[in-house]
Amino acid sequence: MTITPSPVLCVGETMALVTPSSTDRLRTAGAFALDVGGAESNVAAHLAQLGRRSIWFSRLGDDELGRRVSDVLTARGVDLAPVIFDPEAPTGVYFKDPGHGVLYYRKGSAASRLSAADADALDLGDIGLVHLSGITPALSTSAAAFIDQLVVRTAEAGIPVSFDVNYRSPLWLREDAAAALLRLSRQADVVFVGRDEAELLWGTSTAEAVRDLLDDVPTLVIKDGDVGATEFTGEQRVFEPAIPTDVVEVVGAGDAFAAGYLAAMLDGEASAARLTAGHRRAALALQTTTDYLDEGASA
Repeated sequence: MTITPSPVLCVGETMALVTPSSTDRLRTAGAFALDVGGAESNVAAHLAQLGRRSIWFSRLGDDELGRRVSDVLTARGVDLAPVIFDPEAPTGVYFKDPGHGVLYYRKGSAASRLSAADADALDLGDIGLVHLSGITPALSTSAAAFIDQLVVRTAEAGIPVSFDVNYRSPLWLREDAAAALLRLSRQADVVFVGRDEAELLWGTSTAEAVRDLLDDVPTLVIKDGDVGATEFTGEQRVFEPAIPTDVVEVVGAGDAFAAGYLAAMLDGEASAARLTAGHRRAALALQTTTDYLDEGASA
């Protein structure tokens, strides 16, 4: 697989993010920060900070939160030229409860109105890589159709696809997710999946079992929390241990890992270096309650 230094297009929902300013829980925290967060735009922002050209596409509500999302991501160096501002649906919101996950308020959001027509309208002219996640097809039937059509278009254009499985159990039934995410994984060139989520979805308890299931994926990366990550490329297997880290919040670390890995891959680094770059970026993300690292924290 050959990947050019052209921009990376990251596609998927981004929401306004409310998080305690401290590590206190939502119920007891006294001060909060308003930020933005979404798996794919997180990857785009990390890539931009790491010196890569990144573009993000989705639908946002034509509201103050949507404009805030746009302003913040633009300030982080992400190109938002293709974004659609939808006057008929709101921007989604979610809350972080440090150490206890997140609360989503995204039903009926602008991003859930993504459609196959949006995929057809996207300009893929100079895109070198498209990054998707398994969150988008769970948002709505039309959003699932959007992903399917975008995958068709990337295949026709010869553009590699990076796919993060990113199973979100509140969004859909496990059996529905298992089938859809397996199909999308098999259509991608690079796949990121957690060992635990693969076991939950597909009953695969080891990295090798996941590889057997996804044996046709050119590059498969299986993350195993604080143990490490394994990359399979063809017959090659490379494992790199995680970096010991004092964890503040785990949400967003997977996006940071993907960005660090992809940036190193785009720079032509070997497997071990790509995995290490992913771990370094994830370790930094684990030490903050936000999904994005302030400048000065780099891999």
